[in-house]
Amino acid sequence: MNRLVITNATAVLPDRVLSDATIVCEEGVIVDVNDSRHAHTVETRSIDARGALCIPGLVDTHSDGLERERFPRPGVDLGSRFPVRSFEGRVRAAGITTMFHGIGFEEDAKNLRSVVLANEWSDELETYRESGRALVDHRILYRLDARDPDGFPCLVDRLARRADDGSLPLVSFEDHTPGQGQYADRTAFERYIVGTQGLSEDEARQRVDQIIAERDSTLAHRDLALAWLVERAAHGEIRLMAHDPATVADADSAREWNATIAEFPTTLEAAERAKELGLRTVCGAPNVMRGRSHSGNVSARELISRGLCDGLASDYLPSTMLGAVAVLVHEGVCTLPDAVALVSSGPAVTVGLFDRGSISVGRLADLVIAELDGPLAVVRHVVRGEEMRLDVGDALAVLA
Repeated sequence: MNRLVITNATAVLPDRVLSDATIVCEEGVIVDVNDSRHAHTVETRSIDARGALCIPGLVDTHSDGLERERFPRPGVDLGSRFPVRSFEGRVRAAGITTMFHGIGFEEDAKNLRSVVLANEWSDELETYRESGRALVDHRILYRLDARDPDGFPCLVDRLARRADDGSLPLVSFEDHTPGQGQYADRTAFERYIVGTQGLSEDEARQRVDQIIAERDSTLAHRDLALAWLVERAAHGEIRLMAHDPATVADADSAREWNATIAEFPTTLEAAERAKELGLRTVCGAPNVMRGRSHSGNVSARELISRGLCDGLASDYLPSTMLGAVAVLVHEGVCTLPDAVALVSSGPAVTVGLFDRGSISVGRLADLVIAELDGPLAVVRHVVRGEEMRLDVGDALAVLA
């Protein structure tokens, strides 16, 4: 039997912190958690945590990092295979053991997205996950631009031939038209393109006017896509996210769509209404670390302090997940178990993965040994339950 014992750990359990803990794992599953050193044979693999924290493997429900890994500089395209493996190393080093990669189903060269790339990424991630070689559990967040005429049929086709990963496909319905959602205040978007595209303020205003006009001309595509998603969600065929709700009306609409998740609410009012309606709320870990939104929207720390956040996502930087835990504890926003839950059990429940996310008997042995140094964090060791199920012969066959 493949067995692993972690000793001398400060285990962060769902409701408390257990000092001098021993965690016993067999065949990739946690079978015992106790408060004293566990006797084990020479044949048992063991890790001495030396007093460091032992927390569940982090579950990241939204990451755009893979796109930038492929195109690190203008004119440089590294294909799909290498970026997946390269980015995977940084993901695992950040303590993330389950990763939902945001794949954009839209034609948007500025943001390095196209339907061709969406299919390439999906093929590569599914193939790699099924190979048994992956260092993390790679999954897909299907991001649909609400008004893109090419993205919707591509998504429909993709979901029809999607590899079964044991969960409902996670779909985010997104409308980034300036004047709503993330950029409800269009001047924030104008400032953004002034800084990123080198435009003057007048040029930025004209560019935003043009974007709004262009996207308004494709409003019919939004209605078509939304009707299809609402029906699929009603039948339990997808798990639907409402992206960037900014108003009470946005939260109400999300509920009418049969969405179960409010992702990155931009105002306190939208988050409060989402909570009232029973929606799971996802906030950005970078927002927590900075103490504010880069778009001038509501602070994730405020939402957490009010009990209006069910989980964090890295958005674009994997290391901010554990970094956010350190900041939340250091600033006294919440307790260590509550902060850890925001990056483990909280996200896992949000996306329907009930087999992971906490140090509890019967859960997957996805575990991280880490240390907090004030507002900073460092990962010392990462364990994945899936790897325990491989004996030496299996491992050699996988690597052949």
